[in-house]
Amino acid sequence: MTAAAPQRAATSIRVESIDLLRGLIMVIMALDHVRDYFHADAFLYDPTDLTKTNAALFFTRWITHYCAPLFMFLSGISAYISGERKSKKALSVFLLKRGAWLILLELTVVHWAWYFNFVGKGADLTVIWALGISMMVLAALIYLPLWAIGSIGVLMVAGHNLLDGIHVPGNTLAGFGWALLHEQQPFTYKGFLLLVGYPIIPWAGVMALGYCLGQVYARNYPAAQRKKLLLMLGFTLIGLFILIRAINVYGDARRWSEQPTLLFSLLSFLNTTKYPPSLLYLLMTTGPALVFLAWTEKKPGWFGQKLTVFGRVPLFYYILHLYLLHLLAMFATSFSGHQWSDMVLDYALWTGRSSAQLEGYGFSLGITYLVWILVVVLLYPLCAWYDQYKRAHKDQWWLSYL
Repeated sequence: MTAAAPQRAATSIRVESIDLLRGLIMVIMALDHVRDYFHADAFLYDPTDLTKTNAALFFTRWITHYCAPLFMFLSGISAYISGERKSKKALSVFLLKRGAWLILLELTVVHWAWYFNFVGKGADLTVIWALGISMMVLAALIYLPLWAIGSIGVLMVAGHNLLDGIHVPGNTLAGFGWALLHEQQPFTYKGFLLLVGYPIIPWAGVMALGYCLGQVYARNYPAAQRKKLLLMLGFTLIGLFILIRAINVYGDARRWSEQPTLLFSLLSFLNTTKYPPSLLYLLMTTGPALVFLAWTEKKPGWFGQKLTVFGRVPLFYYILHLYLLHLLAMFATSFSGHQWSDMVLDYALWTGRSSAQLEGYGFSLGITYLVWILVVVLLYPLCAWYDQYKRAHKDQWWLSYL
């Protein structure tokens, strides 16, 4: 009995490091969504457009690049950990069901949160869709040996930029199929806009690689060896990002270039492509994440414990934060000479098709940050309650889906 206790404690700390990172990226993610709804310039130009942006706005957007790939990667790790307690078949069935459930949520509950309109003129296949479809792909991949899963993941992540030059234009079934696989594209039919925002190939590869890395979180894996491996992998990926980006030939369709100032040259260097996520984008984000996981295998402090709460209930937090910030934005429209109904949208804000009805709306970057902090603070008590409820009712199967 005395020998087993330290092992349980170590396992708990390892999971907390994953929850800590997941909680951190969930909080950072909210900043990007608050910017979408509150920052005045969000309706005018892309914050990574170096001809229009400034450093503060660029980094406000850039730091949120870590959210989607890390959430996908950590979901792969969590799937492996979950699989230690299940048979391959049970894990595969769970991934299939949860993946289908997430896609349904994307098209209903999440869609309504973004639009506040049950019969809008648009729909989007974005991050929750990508998470769901990647889980469904992983449900098939887990029957392969880990080396094969890893090889497929590396091929998707490192090789998919070879497909950048392939385009299938037009509102055709072939175009839609290609968009699902690799190219962000909008499709219209009788005035209805469907945006394929997160193609399958690179995102499924990220989750597959996370699943392979999950083996270092097995109960019998030595903690010192895990930390050493995470640091080695993390710094290797960071080094590869710098090297490949400096060569400026492959890995991202958007080449970097020398700018009028050293600062903006750095911004150009960091300005990688998210849709779909390029090799360099994924190296830039996952490398530091692995270093973070290695350095946080210890009991988190007060602030870290708060972040782990968000990390243990990510989907609950995600849905709540969208509804809360949209309600706040609806209230805020009255301060910009608009009606609250202007925040009932036919099209998502990022399509630019809602800009006309919101012309003149928006606030400074400072106000945007204040709203972000307010949203996170307001959500914490609800997330803490739900976290406690989940841990007290582990026997209820439906909790694993929310």
